[in-house]
Amino acid sequence: MRKTLSLSLLLLGGGALFAQQSVPNWENPEVFAVNKEATRATSVPYQNERQALKDNYSESPYFQSLDGTWKFFWVPKPAEVPSGFYNESYDVSKWANMPVPGNWEFNGYGIPMYVNTGFGFPKNPPFIDREDAPVGAYRHTFNIPSDWDGRRVYLHFEGGTNSMYVWINGQEVGYTENAKSPAEFDITKYIRKGQNTLACEVHKFSDGTYIEDQDMWRLGGINRSVYLYSTAQTRILDYFAHPDLDKSYKNGLFSIDLSLKNYATEAQNQKVEISIIDKAGKKVLSKSQNISIPSGDKTDLKLNGTVSAPLKWTAETPNLYTLLITLKDNKGNIVESTSSKIGFRKIEIKDGQVFINGKKIYFKGVNLHEFNTNTGQVVTRETMMRNLQLMKELNINAVRTSHYPQQPLWYKLCDEYGIYLVDEANLESHGLGYGPDNVSNFPEWHATHMDRIQRLIERDKNHPSVIFWSLGNEASNGKAFFDMYDWAKARDNSRPVQYEQAYQKDRNTDIICHMYPSWENMKRDAAKDLGRPYIMCEYAHAMGNSMGNFQDYWDLMRTSKNMQGGFIWEWYNHGYKTKDEQGREYFAYGGDLKGYNKMNDGNFCMDGVIAPDQTYMPHTHIVKKVYQNIMFKAKDLDNGIITVINDYKFTDLTDKNYTYKWVLLKNGEKVAEQNFEATVPADTQKDVKLNLPAISFEAGTEYYLQVFAYNKEKTEFLPAGFEVAKEEFAFAKNQFFAKKNYSGALNVEKTDDKIIIKSGSLNYEFSAKDGKSLMSVTNDGKRVFDELPRLNFWRAPTDNDFGDWSQYRLRLWDAAGHNLIYTYKGMQETADGTSISYLAKLRGIEAQVEITYLVNKDGSLTTTAYYQALSDDLPEMMRFGMLMTLPKEYDNFTWYGRGPWENYVDRHHDTFMGIWTGDVEEQAYPYFRPQETGNKTDVRWLTLKDKNNSGIRIDGLQPLSVSATNNMPEDLDPGMTKKQQHSSDILPRKEVVLCVDLFQRGVAGLNSWGAAPLDQYRFFGKEYTYSYTISIIK
Repeated sequence: MRKTLSLSLLLLGGGALFAQQSVPNWENPEVFAVNKEATRATSVPYQNERQALKDNYSESPYFQSLDGTWKFFWVPKPAEVPSGFYNESYDVSKWANMPVPGNWEFNGYGIPMYVNTGFGFPKNPPFIDREDAPVGAYRHTFNIPSDWDGRRVYLHFEGGTNSMYVWINGQEVGYTENAKSPAEFDITKYIRKGQNTLACEVHKFSDGTYIEDQDMWRLGGINRSVYLYSTAQTRILDYFAHPDLDKSYKNGLFSIDLSLKNYATEAQNQKVEISIIDKAGKKVLSKSQNISIPSGDKTDLKLNGTVSAPLKWTAETPNLYTLLITLKDNKGNIVESTSSKIGFRKIEIKDGQVFINGKKIYFKGVNLHEFNTNTGQVVTRETMMRNLQLMKELNINAVRTSHYPQQPLWYKLCDEYGIYLVDEANLESHGLGYGPDNVSNFPEWHATHMDRIQRLIERDKNHPSVIFWSLGNEASNGKAFFDMYDWAKARDNSRPVQYEQAYQKDRNTDIICHMYPSWENMKRDAAKDLGRPYIMCEYAHAMGNSMGNFQDYWDLMRTSKNMQGGFIWEWYNHGYKTKDEQGREYFAYGGDLKGYNKMNDGNFCMDGVIAPDQTYMPHTHIVKKVYQNIMFKAKDLDNGIITVINDYKFTDLTDKNYTYKWVLLKNGEKVAEQNFEATVPADTQKDVKLNLPAISFEAGTEYYLQVFAYNKEKTEFLPAGFEVAKEEFAFAKNQFFAKKNYSGALNVEKTDDKIIIKSGSLNYEFSAKDGKSLMSVTNDGKRVFDELPRLNFWRAPTDNDFGDWSQYRLRLWDAAGHNLIYTYKGMQETADGTSISYLAKLRGIEAQVEITYLVNKDGSLTTTAYYQALSDDLPEMMRFGMLMTLPKEYDNFTWYGRGPWENYVDRHHDTFMGIWTGDVEEQAYPYFRPQETGNKTDVRWLTLKDKNNSGIRIDGLQPLSVSATNNMPEDLDPGMTKKQQHSSDILPRKEVVLCVDLFQRGVAGLNSWGAAPLDQYRFFGKEYTYSYTISIIK
């Protein structure tokens, strides 16, 4: 919300520059950089080589951070910017304070707005809505050190504002548009010794907004660091290092392009020296050259050399060297020194595949936005390190910087710890469509498009982690993008360039980088030689309860010549932690935080593999499982032979880096385990014989072999003994579901209205007339169930269900379980007990279910449900099973099936068979928009007990799909349309809701706007039968 400030501070006469410009810069696409320096490689000058080698900015006497608290004044529109606020005489003593870096909306000003496609105002390029376009006026003072006298001084913004004017001491310095690339200004002629005044007019919206239409929260403010640095009159202006490898990938071929600048009035004779230094401090290459730099001009030069057998850089082996560059005067004195980390590696596309250092790579990637649930888009080192830790845990090796270059520290960390980066230009115009009306086709927008790819590459060109350049995202494919591609290829021929909108038809991409291809198209393309690598820039849209078919994605890709992985959309669920009017915490999404009347796209920002607070979600685990780099396959399971596959390309599996263990389960219980060894060279596989005990297969038993790999040594992110990979195998001779024999005596009473069957303290009542079926189950005179088992065909729709319109298409199944016409079919005595049968006709639906209750001689109850479709035009079923409720005290849930976390028919490879136990209240995940949760598959049996160990047990006569939570499906179901609901809105019932199903439809995972689960995870059948047995635990 806007805070109220004294109106005396508002000298309204139009914005600071608005009134002076008939066409303001912020509505002129041809003006996007006034007096800005060309972007250069990220570095600062140091006084000596010792400082340069440490590369700690704060230790340079030529560096001064401006981060901190600035004076601040917020207005809702440009016309209200205080006139002349940039003048030193303007009194800002009553202004508010604003942190830099900092977002306005997280410091009390304005409303955060989440938009996927659109701009936050009606489109009319290049114009914005001048009545709703917040502006922040900033003032800050800084001191110029006395030892900077005679030196050049530069003001550097790492990024973080859509458009901005800058003044020093009341003098206009320049203007910038581009929220995510650096803006640097030479302020030498504007400053003085001692105290100086910096003023900035920061606009949330401008014409630049039309090409910054990324799927993200739209926030205002300077959200990256700001600093000053100074140089001598001659300086190292820029450098482009090329640490390459020879054709055998053995020796390093190094060259560097250097630009030296002379601001003095006379030519300067100087010397430049470069050294490459290894981790031990040894120089492996040194070169120098004497040069004369003309007055007021720059000199470009190239140095090169060979490094014998360098340690190579990959995401697996992030071996870095330090490049030290020193400029000396003609007397040998250091003018300045600087350094950069470099890595020797070679990226090639050969035969339609990407190779790094000669090896075909699989990109196990994710898309990453700048996000912090507490601060908006201000990302700290701590946040980045936590992300890297999680990525290493989940076997992620690649990140796409969606959809803009991130702050420089992220690249340094990826260099150091090993992450492949697709570095993307800050360019998306999704809201303008993909046709001829997109601004990428218009001459007046051409230069600003070019500026964005140039600033991306010039800043990040020395980072070994950057392996591809990306021209942008969803911005059509107008003429500008062909020119951007050509410029990028000419500037850097060592890296591929990609652009999704080129598809498979246009020349301006080296990578086929589709987003969300259909499954049929993927199968078609997997069977072809496409001539180019196929790496999806976005796939597996992780919105809500999702990530189904993730294993299927990779099973298919591994059959293809060209498919080499992709980047999950996306890393974060972009929710901001807040509280409702009752003080309950929740994560806010679009339309929250007082943005209900703003343009917003609801919970579409809640689509990541981790929670907003950087913790695991249920579907986080499938990423780790599918992306694992050590894989296991059964070769001859009966003889204990498995194949260990090393999917690392540069890392051998040895007894020094990994340990292994197998576990044998019999009916869910561990009967044997043992460590084993596997020595497997990189990118190979090897058969390993496990010392399994003799296994006796008999009716009613089943065995599972589980195999685990652990890292042996502690790393920066993972403790020793961390599980890095696992697999599970079922034996072919398993026969768990064998017929059981029951003994005991039943007491059967039949009247005209009902049938009463007693077994000890148990009492069952069934209807002997049409209209009802099972009417009562009591034990010692007390009801066992609050609600007796009833047919259920519905679940609370997931976000993917809403995406494919299941809330409409399949809605008839919602009421089906509540609208049944029962017909009594008779009672029969059998060898096992007494059975009563009913026909349940689904009212208004051409389908029926034959239900047979068999009271076994031991008093247990077996229910068999036989579904029959009576028409060919019924839609697929959401689920088929029964729902029942029990008193809340039966909250101890144990099951033999897949666990420990929730799993579904198309997302279960990360969960293993076992006997798992947990509280009922822990089984449902609080999805940020309430939806289906808590399911378990392949369940053989379950128990629900109270603290006295009394309760029920359910055994499946085939695998079951079950859930035990404290909510009904309707509690989590908003109806035909999504509502502004959150997990905090859902109150747990004071009962246990138990669903015992044959199946539940898959959760899907292709996209969230139309794609259904894969066909094998859907249920269109005309007949289904399943059975389960309820036993009372006394």
